[in-house]
Amino acid sequence: MYQDRVVLCGSNAYEKKYYLNDDFRGLPAEVQKELKIMCVLFTEKVGGVLTVEFGEDGELELHTTAREGDIMYDDIGSGLEMRRMQNEHRDLLEALEMYVKVFFLGLNPEDGDEEEE
Repeated sequence: MYQDRVVLCGSNAYEKKYYLNDDFRGLPAEVQKELKIMCVLFTEKVGGVLTVEFGEDGELELHTTAREGDIMYDDIGSGLEMRRMQNEHRDLLEALEMYVKVFFLGLNPEDGDEEEE
């Protein structure tokens, strides 16, 4: 279904907005709520923009950026906060990877991560 990276969700401290990709509106309400809390708290704490994305292989990645010259953005804090968030929400993030691999990429979880050719 996806040829390239796809954004699951994101939060923007500059515009005070949260975004959830419409393709993922079928996720359970509690998962959507947890993603929103996770993203918004991140950008409230360190500033900038956070996106939660899936690569071509279904691996989940967190990306953060800031506007050029933004002296309020905490670059060091963003790395620390990202690692804390990944550890604290490990189960959720791993489940989301599995969801994308199975339902979007058509992989069989019992076969491991490799596609059959």
